Formats: sequence, structure tokens, C-alpha cells
Amino acid sequence: MPTEQLVQLERVGSQQTIRIPREFELKSDEALIRKEGNRLIIEPVQPSSLLALLAALEPVEDEFPDVDIDLLPLDQVLL
Repeated sequence: MPTEQLVQLERVGSQQTIRIPREFELKSDEALIRKEGNRLIIEPVQPSSLLALLAALEPVEDEFPDVDIDLLPLDQVLL
């Protein structure tokens, strides 16, 4: 696989675009782009797992209401 390839820059409205050759295709639906000096760096955004998302959440400090306070205990419910 080549490590570099000359590509054409195009203008679409007010945005500059580039067509990424198939050899450089990213395996992602989203990408991050950043500029370092006069280089553009494009990196795929990996979808994070639910566990990673939950681990990143801040703890909840709210008190939850006691929603079953007026209900009979389960062993005393008459059906």
C-alpha cells in the first residue's frame, strides 16, 4: 500500500474538499481533523462502547424518590 499519493483539492461552495483514494479509506463514519503547522491530520473516530461511556459518566448525587412508599410489600399483595 502506498504511503503517499498526490490528490487534487476542490472547492465546493465555501469549503475546500479532497477525495480520499480507496487505498487511504478510513474504516469509520466520522473523523477528526486537526492542523499541525501546515499539515492536516485526519484520524478516524472509533465508536465507543457502552461500558466506556458509562465509565466516563460522573456519579449522580441526587436522591431518588422512594416510589413504592405507599405500596404493600410484595408478600401481602392480594390478587
